Amino acid sequence: MEPIVKSLLENDLYKFPMWQTMLHKRPEATAEYDFVCRSTPEYPLAELLDDMKQQLDQLCSLQFADDELDYLASLRYLKPDFIEFLSLFRFKAKYLKVFTEGDSLRIQAIGPQVHVMNFEIFCLYIVSELYFRRFDQAALLDEGRRRLNEKLAVLKSFEAEPLKAHPFELFDFGLRRRAWGSWQEEVVRTFQAELPGLFKGTSNVYLAKKFGLTPIGTMAHEYLQSYQAHVVRLREFQRTALEDWAQEFRGDLGIALTDTIGMDAFLRDFDLYFAKLFDGLRHDSGEPFAWGEKAIAHYQNFRIDPHGKRLVFSDGLDIPKAIDLYRHFADRIQLGFGIGTNLTNDLGQKPLNIVMKLVRCNGAPVAKLSDAPGKTLCNDPTFIAYLRQIFNHYA
Repeated sequence: MEPIVKSLLENDLYKFPMWQTMLHKRPEATAEYDFVCRSTPEYPLAELLDDMKQQLDQLCSLQFADDELDYLASLRYLKPDFIEFLSLFRFKAKYLKVFTEGDSLRIQAIGPQVHVMNFEIFCLYIVSELYFRRFDQAALLDEGRRRLNEKLAVLKSFEAEPLKAHPFELFDFGLRRRAWGSWQEEVVRTFQAELPGLFKGTSNVYLAKKFGLTPIGTMAHEYLQSYQAHVVRLREFQRTALEDWAQEFRGDLGIALTDTIGMDAFLRDFDLYFAKLFDGLRHDSGEPFAWGEKAIAHYQNFRIDPHGKRLVFSDGLDIPKAIDLYRHFADRIQLGFGIGTNLTNDLGQKPLNIVMKLVRCNGAPVAKLSDAPGKTLCNDPTFIAYLRQIFNHYA
């Protein structure tokens, strides 16, 4: 079977700074990650079990190549000792459990966090590609290219509009749920060639290196969730996580994720110190216009000029929604738009809604309390109730 993973560099950028921070700040942490399919697939994912095991065995045989390590070392926020760690790193199959429950495919990664946290993205796009290999790829490709051309036409028409105070900046965030690797590469190459004024980078580090693009990303939910198990007082986990991040990167990678326990609870912790320290905020759940207005009001309440800050939208975006958000906010604050599945898996066949999330750290439950129904993740309802009470989150 053709290997799906070409390189350990083919990972989302935000995994690397989170990995470095965990290695430096919490190297002793243990973690458990669970794979979940939130949608109903066309055929049972349990049928992918044998192929999945084969692909993961291949993943565990890979190491970073010297030129890949040199590329990572060129990113000023990644430190020499972390690059040295990566030069020795290999995934270990003993930390993975891959099995079926009825028609469902189950994947668990359990072990030292610095050894298991990076299975996530690879597992997701392996599952997605194995799934889409069973459909008529020629027909999907024809439809995908037709839709891609429609997106380009919309954006080229939009590009002719009068400029607002801040530019429109589009990023590819489509690695984890892409249909297959060569399609993501075609999409990124096409956007880079056709829309150089709008398309500014990709979260896929392998493609960023290959095409000379800016790799995009900072932190994900798992980073903040981990601190629910690292702190003595649960009430302090967001502030502690943000402080550790600031100390680790000293001004780099300054976009904070807001929805681990909801925007309102985040803003109560995101005080004047953090509001000045971080460059901006990333939206990943809840109504985006209301979220953006809350963010701007928060800055204004601290007498911080929003024009010096950035909002990055990344929750289920498509091109029209990104343009609408731009038109609404671009004269008041800097913006970025990370579009994922709608760029790399819009081919006429419904994509899988799959995630692989942190559920336990240091033996204790952790949770994400989303602003969107259905996105809350935790295996322990008692802990969810406790977290809701502490942060007054009852959405």
